[in-house]
Amino acid sequence: MKNTVNVGISDMKIVSSPDTVATYALGSCVGICIIDKIKQVAGMVHIMLPQNPNPSDTKIIFKYADTGIAEMVRQLERNGCLRMRMTAKIAGGAKMFEVSDDKNSTIGNIGERNVIAVKKVLQDMKIRLIAEDTGLNYGRTIFFDSSNGELLVKSFAKGNKVI
Repeated sequence: MKNTVNVGISDMKIVSSPDTVATYALGSCVGICIIDKIKQVAGMVHIMLPQNPNPSDTKIIFKYADTGIAEMVRQLERNGCLRMRMTAKIAGGAKMFEVSDDKNSTIGNIGERNVIAVKKVLQDMKIRLIAEDTGLNYGRTIFFDSSNGELLVKSFAKGNKVI
């Protein structure tokens, strides 16, 4: 029986086939999905910000791209996944609001900063990013299938698509 496991904001879950992980209402946040297709084990983390200002605070590691992705990968490895087989898909990182007339406002561009940070962490960890649906100005809800690595992206603005 296939279950859907929900991932909250600043949260992470790992599932194995045939289960799915899902997170809702990604705006500037980014959902990072990593799978080892041979093991059919997948994880999803829902990050809010690029970098953890206090990496030693283990209560908030999944709020940040740098510490959240690293911990998810550690847990995937504990579940028998091999980093060399892991691939990633990401969604979110939208610019939901115009904060000011300044097009380069760091507050308004948090989504873009999140996406840049996520890509850097994945690259540094040598995990290949194979698909993304990021940016623009609309929210997304995502479902990641641990049996085949399909990422279903749903949005009111753009409909549904599988990446």
